[in-house]
Amino acid sequence: MEKAIIGKKIGMTQIFDEAGHAVPVTVIEAGPCTVVQKKTAEKDGYEAIQLGYETVPERKLTKPEVGHQKKAGLTEFKKVLKEFKLDKAAEMNVGDEVKVDVFAEGDRVDVTGISKGKGYAGIIKRWNAHSQEHTHGVGPVHRSVGSMGANTDPSRVFPGKKMAGHLGSERVTVQNLQVVKVDAENNLIAIKGAIPGPNGGTVVIHDTVKA
Repeated sequence: MEKAIIGKKIGMTQIFDEAGHAVPVTVIEAGPCTVVQKKTAEKDGYEAIQLGYETVPERKLTKPEVGHQKKAGLTEFKKVLKEFKLDKAAEMNVGDEVKVDVFAEGDRVDVTGISKGKGYAGIIKRWNAHSQEHTHGVGPVHRSVGSMGANTDPSRVFPGKKMAGHLGSERVTVQNLQVVKVDAENNLIAIKGAIPGPNGGTVVIHDTVKA
């Protein structure tokens, strides 16, 4: 991994290309991120850096979080901390800043975020299952799970059976998206297509694994 940055999803809009075609994009406020910790092969067994994003008051962090960042010599405390195994991690030091201009137009990236929570959902919404017949004595269970398996053998429901439950609010990565525009002055990056999570949600942008 060569490049990575933490950001906040602003929302979706559209940009018109040179041919006049509308390109749907998601705007992300990315960085600046501060290097809070540096891990080395000698001490930790691998090389990586920990980036911090979004300044918050000290009172909004736990004592371990405050102590960890004070040890790094930070004067402004960061709300989000994430670790990245960057190829150039050995060349970076605590206190360095990573800005959105590490990416350029045309780059291919993966974006990771927490999907929108939908609460408790049935099998039709959660797993795209078919509803049961609305005639011939079926009801009032048209949207229920239906058969759960054989009775005598195996006399149980197999693990992994698709049933109703909590939908969304999980880590999702959308791969191989294109960077359409980078505004270094305002720390904004426009990425073609949709990304996980609500507006205001924290996301991570890094080099695509499919390049």
